[in-house]
Order: sequence, then C-alpha cells, then structure tokens
Amino acid sequence: MGKPAEVMDKVETLAWLRRISGDLATVTIKRLDDTLPWYAEMPPARRSAVGLVAQAGITSFIQWYDDPASTPWIAADIFAAAPRELLRSVSLTQTLQLIRVTVEVTEERVAGKGEHLREAILLYSREVAFAAADVYARAAEARGLWDARLEALVVDSILTGEADEELPSRIAALGWHGHGEVAVLVGTTPPQFDVDQLRRTARKLGVDVLIGVQGSRLVLVVGRAEPAAMAEDAVTDLPFAEIARRLEPGFGAGYLVLGPTVPALVDASQSARAALAGFAVARAWRHAPRPVEADDLLPERALAGDPLAKLTLVDRIYRPLQAHSADLVATLWAYLDNGRSLEATARELFVHPNTVRYRLKRVSEVIGWDATGPREALILQTALILGSIGADAARRRPPAARRGAG
Repeated sequence: MGKPAEVMDKVETLAWLRRISGDLATVTIKRLDDTLPWYAEMPPARRSAVGLVAQAGITSFIQWYDDPASTPWIAADIFAAAPRELLRSVSLTQTLQLIRVTVEVTEERVAGKGEHLREAILLYSREVAFAAADVYARAAEARGLWDARLEALVVDSILTGEADEELPSRIAALGWHGHGEVAVLVGTTPPQFDVDQLRRTARKLGVDVLIGVQGSRLVLVVGRAEPAAMAEDAVTDLPFAEIARRLEPGFGAGYLVLGPTVPALVDASQSARAALAGFAVARAWRHAPRPVEADDLLPERALAGDPLAKLTLVDRIYRPLQAHSADLVATLWAYLDNGRSLEATARELFVHPNTVRYRLKRVSEVIGWDATGPREALILQTALILGSIGADAARRRPPAARRGAG
C-alpha cells in the first residue's frame, strides 16, 4: 500500500531541501555581503561566525520542517553556534536583518514548490525572530546585573578612597563619558527609586553619573559628559550647584550634600569625603538648604572632628588673611567678638567705623566670605579659632621639633 500524496511530497521536499542547503548558505552569505554594510566591514573571524549562524538557521529550518514540535529547541540552538563575543558586536537589529536576508533567499529558491512550504518558512522565521529577541533580552539582563555590581564596586572605591590600578578600566567598562570636572552628591534613597529617570535627567543636564545605593543612602558621582553622550536638548556647562538642584527630585526626603568640585574622576574621593562628612552633620544646621554644599558645613564638620574641614578652614581663611595683613585678622576678630557691631569694633581698635567697614570689605575680597552675614560669620570665627590653636601649638613645640616637621 503506497504512502499518501501529501506525505510523499513532504519526504521529497525534505530530500530536496537537504540537497540545496549548501547552495542556500553560499547565496545567503553573498547576499549579506552585498546588502548589509555592517557585515562587509566585519573582521574575517566575525564574518565567519555570522556565516555559521546563517548556516545553522537553514539546517534548523529543515529539521523543524521535518518535526515542527521541535520549535523551541531548534530555534534557540541557532544562536548557540555563535561565539559569546558575537552577541556583544552584533545588535538585535542587525540579527533581525540577518534573519530577513536568509528568509528572502530561501523564499526565492523555494518559489513554485508549493504554498505550504512558503508558509512554513514564514512561520519558522517568526519563531527564530522571537528566539533572537529572547537571547538578546537575557544577555541584556545579565549585562545589566553585571553593570550594576561593577558600578556599586566603583562607587564604593571612590567613597573609601581605596582606588587601585584597576579602577580606570572598571570605569571604562561602565561606559563613563565624563571628560573633566567631577563632584559627588550624597542624599537619601527614595522609597520608589527610578534610576533610569535619574540618568535621563543627568543626560539632559550634560553630565554622566555613577550611582551607588547603600541602604538608605544614595550617592551620585557626577561628571561633565562628552558631547556625544549628551541628550540632544542637553544644557551644558551648568554649575554643579545648579546640577545638584535639578537632580534633587531624584532623591528621598532629608539632607542633600554636594561635595566640592575636583578636576577629574580619579580625584573624586576628595569630593566624596567632604560630601559624606557634610551629610553626617547636616542636621546641625537648622536651616540648611537642599542641596547644601559641603563647604558651607565646614564649622559643623570641624566640630565633629573632620580633619579635612579643619585643614580647609585654616588654609582658605586663616592663612591667607594672616599672610595678607595682621590688621585684617585683628579687625575680623574684634568684629566677631563684638557681635558684628561696626561701632563697638571701631572703639576697640581706636579707628573710624568706615575703616572697619573697609577692612571687612578687604577680608571678603581676600577669602571670598562676607563676615557681615550670620552664617559666614560662624565659618570665619571657626577658622580663626582653629588657626589660632594651630599657631599656638606650633609656637609651643621645641625648635628641633619644628625643624624636623619642616
């Protein structure tokens, strides 16, 4: 008893497909070379790997046509032929272009062999497209988890200041687009943290960010981005204080502290130390703005024992004033001790109030802080106290000790 006609047709079709599979692969590779510029520009090894994928697709279709129930396995096996690095060098869009060319070549070759074969090709190409999307989705998910762990490691290295020679390569692996100044922003993690929205906001501000979530604390390392990495409507060259203000909605409730600006990412630990120290004591300033700069919290940081704050106050306030004029130091001391009264200061120094006013203006010009404001007066008085303590300690040391320190 003979086989049914449709079964006989399928057996004959399978035999014919197996005979022409080599020719289909050859024509497909030539079509790829002629129609896809990215394929023609590939190194030979990767072109060969793409050819293997195309060959696997044709072979897999023949096996699937023989047994359609094998769809989930055979479609996924096509991409198993590709080396791992191919997934990183060929995008999902390019993979779908590869599938389209392969299907077009196969359709052209089987034209006239029956509508059932053409429908089988279309159905199979759909299954392969879904399989490709699944492969790339899994790869993207794995890459995202790896990136998040690496980013957390980099941010932690910056915060602790324990950078090693591998830090630049780790930063490069994250695709950091910073090219200049950097500042660190420390605040609280919001209950519903939208990291993608924060990155989009950063791109519109012309900066790149590294994000570290440490429990309830959220840390951003902010760096000016290269033009190619900015959003099309990005605002460029904003001061970091303004950048922090626009990133503020991405943080949770509480204090938000911006560290000082440093020249490059390798120096970010300096900004991070100041920002973390400021975040720890921000509650001591009842009316601290949000965000607040770490240098505006120098008195609180110094009282909490932060050596960087003490050094900053002495180096940026006490020593420049002392080097410029002893009269400025004496006037500032008297002005602060007399409750910021011009008349009382003038009486103590036996000068005219206008002279006091002039000297205070010179103080502001030399160091950049204005003693007439209550907050800046606190900063200046703390600097004078620390500078005087340091000067007294230096005078009390034996001459031999002072020479050894020099």
